[in-house]
Order: sequence, then structure tokens, then C-alpha cells
Amino acid sequence: MYDKILTSLSYGMCAVGARGKTSANACIVNTVIQISSYPMTIAVSINHSNFTNECIKNSGEFTVCVLSENTSGAVIGALGFTSGRDGNKLNNVRHKILQEGAPVIQEDICCWFLCRVVNTVETVTHTIFIGEPVAGSETIKGKPMTYDYYLNVIKGKAPKYAPTYLGEEEEEVEKFTCTICKYEYSSVLIPFEELPDTWSCPICGAPKSVFKKKE
Repeated sequence: MYDKILTSLSYGMCAVGARGKTSANACIVNTVIQISSYPMTIAVSINHSNFTNECIKNSGEFTVCVLSENTSGAVIGALGFTSGRDGNKLNNVRHKILQEGAPVIQEDICCWFLCRVVNTVETVTHTIFIGEPVAGSETIKGKPMTYDYYLNVIKGKAPKYAPTYLGEEEEEVEKFTCTICKYEYSSVLIPFEELPDTWSCPICGAPKSVFKKKE
């Protein structure tokens, strides 16, 4: 009964990265918060099934890149709707690798910082990593992207393992899936066939032609 009420909480869109065994990995999260100023600590919640969760536990460090409203939807699609277990998600995303092996996204982000894990809390579905910032950018550029902006302006959606994922509502409507980022279009207002040919995926920017009807 609280699902709708909880959507009133404020969130920021971030990319969280960590060193993997063979390459760096990153994912999109909307649950990065500051816990205290002294000592300076932050917390991030990541699903147990997420590959980044495993990478952070193994490395003991993670980066946080604060996305701006100018960050491309293709970046969110690449990092948020695919798994690092299936391949290197950073191949088509501009980034740099820190000496510690963790990635920093370079796609119109506002700022970034590197954190050392100082504690963890396990819940039924997620791990809450508590980190101490040890390095980061010196300036902030652009306007941070909020989760509300992502949902209502970009028209994005929460992936299955996001803390804010509420599941799919049962609707009698045809659904079409992007073969690139797996974004699913389903609208009772505008059927997919009525979308203009110039329409593109709101997550990865792929053209309408790559969508396939979901059986």
C-alpha cells in the first residue's frame, strides 16, 4: 500500500562502478545518499543479483558518477539495462579507469568520487554499501539528473533489480521491446504502430525499427 507514497521520495541518478576480475564494471542506481559529514560517509543500495554488487564486495572500493540532465539516454541504457556478466558494458561508453581499477564515466556527468567501503548491511534483496570518499572531482558541472526527471521527462523506467522497481501492471496492451537495451514500450494512449518513424528508444536512442513485438 506504500508503493505510490514512496515515489514522493527524492532520488538522484548515478553510475556506480567498481573493478572486476577481468575489466571494470558499472551500473545505474538511484539510491546514493550522504549519511554524515564527519566522518564523511555515503551509502548506496545494490541488488544481490547485480554484477556490480559482486565487484564491490571483491574490490572493497567503488566510484559514484553523478549524472546530469545532459547525460545521454544511451549511457543509461548501456549501464542500466544490460549485465556485466554478459560482456563489457563500458565498451561504448566514454570513461577512464582510475589507478584503483574502478571506472569514471565521462558522458556529461556533474562530478564523481571514489569511495572505500567501510561497512555493509545485508537486506533480503540488496546490499547497502557504506563508503568513505577518498578522491573525486574538484568541480561540479551541469544540473544533476533526478529520478523524477528520468521518469517524467526522459520517460525512462526502472529495471527489474532497481530498489524502486514496482513490477509490471497487467494491461491489455501490446508491448514492444528494444532489442538493444531491452526497454519495453507499452502505452494505452499511443499504440506503438502509431508512433512516427522518427521516434527512437528513450533509453538508448535506437530507432523504432529495432523494436520487436513481445509475444
